[in-house]
Amino acid sequence: MWQQILLKLRAEHSAELEELLLEAGASSVTLMDAEDQAVFQKEPGATPLWDKSALLGLFPIENNLGSLVATLQFHPQVLNRESLQVTALEDQAWERAWMKDFQPRQFGERLWICPSWQPPPDPEAVNIMLDPGMAFGTGTHATTAMCLGWLEQAQLQSKEVIDYGSGSGVLAIGAALLGAGQVYAVDNDPQAIAATIDNSHRNNIPQQTITAHLPKTLPKVQSDILLANILAEPLHELADHFAALVKPGGSIVLSGILTEQAGPLSESYGRWFAMSRPEIREGWVLLHGTRKA
Repeated sequence: MWQQILLKLRAEHSAELEELLLEAGASSVTLMDAEDQAVFQKEPGATPLWDKSALLGLFPIENNLGSLVATLQFHPQVLNRESLQVTALEDQAWERAWMKDFQPRQFGERLWICPSWQPPPDPEAVNIMLDPGMAFGTGTHATTAMCLGWLEQAQLQSKEVIDYGSGSGVLAIGAALLGAGQVYAVDNDPQAIAATIDNSHRNNIPQQTITAHLPKTLPKVQSDILLANILAEPLHELADHFAALVKPGGSIVLSGILTEQAGPLSESYGRWFAMSRPEIREGWVLLHGTRKA
């Protein structure tokens, strides 16, 4: 038997609380995204983290966690102090218990994300085989879901696509499976680059179809479509750069944006793009624009 405790926190406090759990006798501590939130590593070499994260501490069943729980219930950096609890896990179940909560998800009429341990509900659909991991992007968060929904209805056959801030590579893989001829996946985080390559191999995508790049190694291209599911601040900073990466008549798709951030971003990108009506879901916004001549 094992026991676990789950802490919700802000990303900047993860190191301190991880150390606290380990000092209390945790056999392992796992850092997870609390909301499948989009992330973007702004500075090379920095650790990209979600704004709201979770720490899962696993302890031997014989450990008395009363003192630890009491400390955490008064710890100002723990966001779930009032609901904090210790739960028991069977020896054979704890490693895979979370799998039951990750089910196949459908986007539009023909696109699915499916975990590797379950058969696709519709074998004839466009199925992205993807397991949850450190790099965000399994379709549960509204920003990812809206981008996947946009891709599902787009005409991608033989198009060139840039997925900027690729994370797990889910949007790049979706674009390739939906018919894109060339996809450039871009991320500042080398772990995200590795995840994108690995996940594209798992989906049997030819190596030349998806290429993964750090921003400075992205070839000089003008794409038909650029998707950026990152955060509002880097979207502002990269506006002129993104405009140069999209050919006239091409599309830009921006997400990772809160409703109050959408207006200023749409106005900023309106210099280069004819912006469409925003899509809003669960307080998050997707912006789409067509590159002006």
